[in-house]
Amino acid sequence: MRNYHVRLLDLHTTKDAVSLMQQIGSDVHGVALMKNKLVHFNFRIGPLPAAAANIIKQEMLSVGGEAAVTRGVINCSAENSDAILSATRKQFRKFCQKLRAQPFSLSQIADKIETTLKNREKKSGLPFKCRGLDVDLKKTSLIMGILNITPDSFSDGDKFLTLDNARRQAEILVSEGADIIDIGGESTRPGAAKVPLDEELARVIPVIKALRKEYSYLPLSIDTYKSRVAAAAMAAGADLINDISGFNFDPEMARVAAETDAYCSLMHIQGTPEAMQKEPRYDDLFAEISAYFEKSITIAEAAGVNREKIILDPGIGFGKTLEHNLLLLKHLAEFTGFGLPLLLGTSRKSFISKLTGAEISDRLPASLATVAQGLTNGANIIRVHDVAATRQVVTVIDAINNAQR
Repeated sequence: MRNYHVRLLDLHTTKDAVSLMQQIGSDVHGVALMKNKLVHFNFRIGPLPAAAANIIKQEMLSVGGEAAVTRGVINCSAENSDAILSATRKQFRKFCQKLRAQPFSLSQIADKIETTLKNREKKSGLPFKCRGLDVDLKKTSLIMGILNITPDSFSDGDKFLTLDNARRQAEILVSEGADIIDIGGESTRPGAAKVPLDEELARVIPVIKALRKEYSYLPLSIDTYKSRVAAAAMAAGADLINDISGFNFDPEMARVAAETDAYCSLMHIQGTPEAMQKEPRYDDLFAEISAYFEKSITIAEAAGVNREKIILDPGIGFGKTLEHNLLLLKHLAEFTGFGLPLLLGTSRKSFISKLTGAEISDRLPASLATVAQGLTNGANIIRVHDVAATRQVVTVIDAINNAQR
């Protein structure tokens, strides 16, 4: 009696599909024909008028894909509907061609689908060229070490307020393997009070100047949502603006970023630090964060920011419940369709305590678990307090993610 083995295949890219078919000796022409049929993509689009949803469903079925819409769409008893689409790359290409001939501005949907798929497939990677760093973030993940020059940050407030203490901490972060140092002069923990402009400047500018003198090769980031702080920080030697508001709090921030040619991390936040954790809610978590990102990117590009210098951050803990944070970590890959690097900051945050009960000083193991999950699901830059331990995680996860069949 023959002994057959049957196993599931974990396929993410056409490259995986090609490798597997080559392993079993498939004909080169067969590989070319099948590689785009083995990997499926899934989209949710909407809200659509019922008539448009009907067209989308029929066109998707006509190319061999699958589509799900609201039950009342077929007889127009439902006015609107989202659509969930599932198809291969080849099927989506045909579907988009058909959609461009349809009414209801459905060509815009076709354009967005094509752009998203190209971003997922692009072979040029995600270049990050800054000071001494010249890496492809699709292959090499970066560690952003946190340097809080504040008296009230939730984890390390009051520890590095003096210039000497800040310099010593920066030395530790660099020696442990930090690729970027993120310097902040105002706590944005839940309920934190605002810091006057002059005080924030007095905290961060001397530190940036000192670190720039000591570490000419090291990218420095300024963690602020104030354009005047960002401008002064860039003049002092910073390279990246890390804005928790995604350019939404200060209308001048995008202009400063463009004029200084800064890298920009645009984070999602619901509300403000003072009130963001007072019963945050979403009708559609991922749709609303994606819309926020689209708005922030539009603001940045309209001001003249180079798209290749934009980084996105889903804002773990910034207007999010425990469930929201867990879902973002689990499905972080949904934001890779923007074709931009993703920054993730989970280090020592309070949602960890809600799961484990751990005090701030005991949250390292769980923090590392979130780092591993984030890197596996598409994060490229990890913002952390504990660099040495995180360096080991990043090294191992990068090696796993770069392994080829």
